[in-house]
Amino acid sequence: MKTNWKYAALILLLLAALLLAACGTGGDEPTADGDETTTSDEATDSEDATTSEEKMTIILIANSWSASELNIAVAKNLLENELGYPVEVVSLDENAQWPALAAGDAHASLEVWPSGHAANVEEYIDGSGTVENGGLLGPVGRIGWYMPAYMLDQNADLATWEGFTSDEAAALFATAETGDAGQFLGGDPSFVQYDGDIINNLGMQFEVVFAGSEEAILAQLDSAYSREEPVLFYFWTPHSIHAKYELTRVELPEYSDDCYAEADSGGVDCDYPGDDLFKIFWSGLAEAAPDAHTLLTNMSYSTEDQISMIAAVEIDGQSVEEAAQAWLDANEDVWRAWLP
Repeated sequence: MKTNWKYAALILLLLAALLLAACGTGGDEPTADGDETTTSDEATDSEDATTSEEKMTIILIANSWSASELNIAVAKNLLENELGYPVEVVSLDENAQWPALAAGDAHASLEVWPSGHAANVEEYIDGSGTVENGGLLGPVGRIGWYMPAYMLDQNADLATWEGFTSDEAAALFATAETGDAGQFLGGDPSFVQYDGDIINNLGMQFEVVFAGSEEAILAQLDSAYSREEPVLFYFWTPHSIHAKYELTRVELPEYSDDCYAEADSGGVDCDYPGDDLFKIFWSGLAEAAPDAHTLLTNMSYSTEDQISMIAAVEIDGQSVEEAAQAWLDANEDVWRAWLP
């Protein structure tokens, strides 16, 4: 009996050990499986986080003046680095950009001067609706007639347009190219400008000679200014030249809507208006890239902000990209408010 009891006890111990082993194995399996499942889920989540939806390429239009290029550089930087969009920049003149935006061949232009684009606004924004008004950029611009302030020392009558109607004024600004007529220096022929009409309608003996670009105007101004020679030219504010040179703006007859209603027939005989600069977008941008649309719609800064960037390029010698980056670095509180 003693032997049988020991044998029975051994059997019971072995059964208990097997039962404990089975329970241990059973208890471990869910934990192991659970760990494995969690690891798989984490890997999937990580993959989802790092694999972003492919975004369209945003095509921005740069016009042929420094401020436009700087606006585009600021927007490009934020679209790429904050929202992850690939960005392409194309150069178009301010008239050709409207049909390009209407067709969806480009997506945004960030500095329109409204005084020269009433017909385009009527056709593309108010009419077909293929271009969207993207809201105000912030800076207020003004095109006008400028000359060095030292010209008033030579003839105080040149402060207003009446002083330019005399033969003496024409002779003072005459060049070999214009003969007896005085020279009025225009910019790029694609710029919106009514100077030839103003000259004809106000009875001035002057001729418009196109420099060809903003840079060409500045080169001729610099040359004339260094020798204190006469120069009368088309230009605008905001721009860094007003910090570099002492200039005076010629007082033309006051702007009126009635005056500019005659623009298509060559009847403009008054000053350029003040311009609240605004942005224009392809009408499909909000649907195709809503966060990019939000950023560009919200983009707005002051005239002083823009002048500081222009001066960094044209006076301090920075590249457009460097000046834009410096502004972004110094104004994060401004541009972060633009983000969706």
